[in-house]
Amino acid sequence: MSIGTCVLGLGAIVGILFLMGCSKEVLDVQEVFPFEVKVMPVPKEIATRETVEIRFSIISSGEYSGNTYSIRYFQNDGYGTLRYLDDDPYKPNDLYPLAAKEFRLYYRSESFVPQQFDVWISDSFGNEKQLSFQFNSKTTDPIFVGPVR
Repeated sequence: MSIGTCVLGLGAIVGILFLMGCSKEVLDVQEVFPFEVKVMPVPKEIATRETVEIRFSIISSGEYSGNTYSIRYFQNDGYGTLRYLDDDPYKPNDLYPLAAKEFRLYYRSESFVPQQFDVWISDSFGNEKQLSFQFNSKTTDPIFVGPVR
């Protein structure tokens, strides 16, 4: 047996051991991060045709560039409209994409009775948070037009 054959055989054994030690492992990349939604305080009462600003912040425990957020709402009691800036009012249960993690929505009362609606914010992985808003009817002074005859 020559030295070249021994070196070649030893190189083959080292190569096989090296390849066996390099088993293919799956890289664990976390894509799904839980999130919370913070809302600034809102008034407890609203008058008919009054608009209230609601400020939202989505706070995630991590960042994943492929994650997107969306919003939908449903009016349970009373009547009103919910919109983002000057966009058309949201339609109940339709899903709307959110462009940023901090945003403001505007709720406009269209009724004289107490109002309650729910907002759902979800991410692209199916995580969802529900927030409920309730406004009592703000009493306004009666308007007297003139004497009743």
